[in-house]
Amino acid sequence: MTEALAGYWKRAASTQLIRGFLAYSASEFATKATRLIAVVALAHMLSPAEVGMVAAAMAIAEILKAFTENGVVQKIIAAPAGQLHSVARTAHRVFTFWCVGLFLLQLAMAYALHVISGETVAPLVLALMAGEYLFMPGGIVQCALAMREGRLSGTAAVAGAQNVAANLLLALIVVFWPDPLSVAAARLASAPIWLIGMRRLRPWVAQQDHTPAPIRPFLRFGSSILGIEFLKVLRLQADKLIVGALMGPEALGIYFFAINAGFGIANSFSVAFATVLFPHLCRSEQRRAVLRDALTLAMAVLFPVICLQALAAPIYVPIVFGDKWAGVAPLVSILCFAALPAIVWSATAQWLRAANRPDIELLGSAFIAAFTAAAIVLAAPYGLTTVVWSVLASTVAAQLGASVVVLRPNLNSSRLQLER
Repeated sequence: MTEALAGYWKRAASTQLIRGFLAYSASEFATKATRLIAVVALAHMLSPAEVGMVAAAMAIAEILKAFTENGVVQKIIAAPAGQLHSVARTAHRVFTFWCVGLFLLQLAMAYALHVISGETVAPLVLALMAGEYLFMPGGIVQCALAMREGRLSGTAAVAGAQNVAANLLLALIVVFWPDPLSVAAARLASAPIWLIGMRRLRPWVAQQDHTPAPIRPFLRFGSSILGIEFLKVLRLQADKLIVGALMGPEALGIYFFAINAGFGIANSFSVAFATVLFPHLCRSEQRRAVLRDALTLAMAVLFPVICLQALAAPIYVPIVFGDKWAGVAPLVSILCFAALPAIVWSATAQWLRAANRPDIELLGSAFIAAFTAAAIVLAAPYGLTTVVWSVLASTVAAQLGASVVVLRPNLNSSRLQLER
């Protein structure tokens, strides 16, 4: 039996799905580890007020950056071979226009923040970080084509290199130039890494002899994806807003730490899993089998890892973050387990996108966001521990419930098929 199990894992590890998952997991882990280094450097070199300004600017920038997920990558990955060049041309045009719009929007928000708050530093950081959008259109088609062709290890390496470089550059720059603008400098300095890396990984030149594909399918598909990404950002941020409004800044600080040290780290595996699953669903003629195998392997690999992280929280929290956070370790342990239903919902969401049904994913995301927010509001009067348990319980109920509703009828039928 041991030899059979070992043989199973050997065969599993040789598949593109697992290789891609391991590559993206390594990339996410490296990003989280180096981000911790950057946070420690910021905490030592900047004052709490300056760190607060940086956090505000980065929060706004991250919310806006979520809107770069407008579906063009998925449309390229899922395009029929005969239409690929046409789809790629339209995707490049749509994404270029979109990134210019986000660049101008972030500049406008920086100016509005300056007018409303009277502050100068945070708006300037926000304005400078908008420059990242100008690097994205030159590599987005190359990135999508590489993912379509199964070069997931390459795309993971490029994305990881940019994130690690940004974090390490920030830690280095802030030591010699202890100023909030060091954050923007590090982000801009690392942006060309992604652009150059993607263009070298999978060269692409627009084929002028191919007519651009119609833009309407991009708008229809992208509108649902944008709604989904907005709800995703809202779901990840709304809990903090609710806790801060109902329980005060001290409780919010403790919750913010716990959610990042627990769910934030464990959820990086869910992000990696979702990233590599979509191209495989699009390429495969046996999508139901791919999804079943992916979920089985994900649970087999990630469940013990997340359990280990939860059990180790009382040990690593005080060592990594300091003794003052030792009392938060039980909350970290609880929130680790919220990543498990997130993996199942991520797989369900990729299944729906591959089937060209992001509208159903949008409805599911809206239900999950509303259900989780309502649970936190109801639990807030009873203390932070109750809130944390409510987050776990509502996440399990909403994400698994939505996944069952979508997957149960479709894993045993052919009704929900991929539309190319």
